[in-house]
Amino acid sequence: MNKTYPIIYVPNAVLKTVSSPIEHLTSDIQTQMDTMLATMRAEKGIGLAANQVNITNRVLVMDVPEGCWEYQGEDKDGVLQIGSAHRGNDEELASQPLLMANPEIIKQSEQRSVYLEGCLSLPNQFADVERPAHVTVKYIDRDGKEQTKEFSGLDSHCVQHEIDHLNGVLFIDYLSKLKRDTLLRKLDKYKRAHSLL
Repeated sequence: MNKTYPIIYVPNAVLKTVSSPIEHLTSDIQTQMDTMLATMRAEKGIGLAANQVNITNRVLVMDVPEGCWEYQGEDKDGVLQIGSAHRGNDEELASQPLLMANPEIIKQSEQRSVYLEGCLSLPNQFADVERPAHVTVKYIDRDGKEQTKEFSGLDSHCVQHEIDHLNGVLFIDYLSKLKRDTLLRKLDKYKRAHSLL
């Protein structure tokens, strides 16, 4: 089995830390990326940022299975609604992992979308988060090459969520104080029930 990292949970202060840029993509950073990917998969997540595993550099990994989401129309304000795609139970979805150093959003749409987000650092807690529906991200890939990629739908929410982590921002920071406090109380109960530190 691949080595994995322990996940850091809210309210650990490292999750509010702004991560430092990668100066050079070394073999140690590549190993970190691989271990983060193994950790994310072991935890059944679709994205993971370095500070979620107590490393404060600007690295994230994500793997949103192809075809797992679809737009389900717009609300009265024109915000796109994202939901799960309907598919057969035995249909295997293609894996498309992305390993990024120094990801940076260089373009975002005025069109908005909303998705019920969760986070490995806030286990079993979910809330609707509204974000730009489409973003373009510049990053360094695992081979040290600069890449630019456009994201939509769940892929867009995932990459923005993970870049937020690198900036010390959590998805609950987008919620009202009432919703945030309610979610944090539920998180405390969940952590106690499952002996999570």
